[in-house]
Amino acid sequence: MRETTGQDGVGVRAPGAEAARDRGLAGRLLLASRPVSWINTAFPFAAAMLLTTGAIDARLVIGTLFFLVPYNLAMYGINDVFDYASDAQNPRKGGIEGALLPPSTHAATLWWSALLCLPFVVALVVLGGPASWAVLAVSLFAVIAYSARGLRFKEVPVLDSITSSTHFVSPAVYGLVLAGAEWTPQLIAILVAFFCWGMASHAFGAVQDVVPDREGGIASIATALGARATVRLALGLWLAAGPLMLLAPWPASLAALVAVPYLLLALPFRSVSDADSADANRGWRRFLWVNYGCGFLVTMICIAWALGVR
Repeated sequence: MRETTGQDGVGVRAPGAEAARDRGLAGRLLLASRPVSWINTAFPFAAAMLLTTGAIDARLVIGTLFFLVPYNLAMYGINDVFDYASDAQNPRKGGIEGALLPPSTHAATLWWSALLCLPFVVALVVLGGPASWAVLAVSLFAVIAYSARGLRFKEVPVLDSITSSTHFVSPAVYGLVLAGAEWTPQLIAILVAFFCWGMASHAFGAVQDVVPDREGGIASIATALGARATVRLALGLWLAAGPLMLLAPWPASLAALVAVPYLLLALPFRSVSDADSADANRGWRRFLWVNYGCGFLVTMICIAWALGVR
């Protein structure tokens, strides 16, 4: 979405001052953090840790809580602040598909995004080592760089999808590094498949905004490639993710089936025109709930894997 300028004192006032004027601040921050998507970042970290160590310890608890709420508030809150001008013109915003934060809450959102992350990041640094610090730094940089003024990776076609995928894959990589996992070809294949899924998901989500983004002078992978080509790219990436998962050990290879629902929901839009690209919102809204069903399947597979099912 379009970068905003001259925000109402962004980065100047402390959160307490804003909270005093806006009694609904807590609710707005909750909405901005996209609760429906919390599991998408917390689960990869927790699964990576548990499958590697088989233990519940301070690193697992602190990291899971961090990637559950503070991480998502930072990722989506920063996005909502710097995308306000374009979001205000987008009828999809203001609910499950994104908060619409008034300018009076922008400073508070940025403050709380940083303050809620800080104690968790400090604790994770203390509990980790140089390798995990590097991965965590990349993860946090991607969160900021996607939306913040001066970086705005989300407005660089292709890099936008790569950065978005990093948001979801990096918690898993961080969990693996923090737990001291052994890097095997099968593990790398799983992560590459996950990365393909993330890029496909972002690209498909961008299709619905081709027209308003172009009208607002905003670049994205979908505005650059066009709606039809972007949907087909997403289909190709999801299609690649399936076979890659077949390289994983049993029963993890069963997760190859997870690609099927995403292919089915995007397939009807494979020939969508730029003019009709808004129709892809129907598929995107289904995507949000398909994630839960597929997440359940992946959870069951992870449990079977942890129990050593053969």
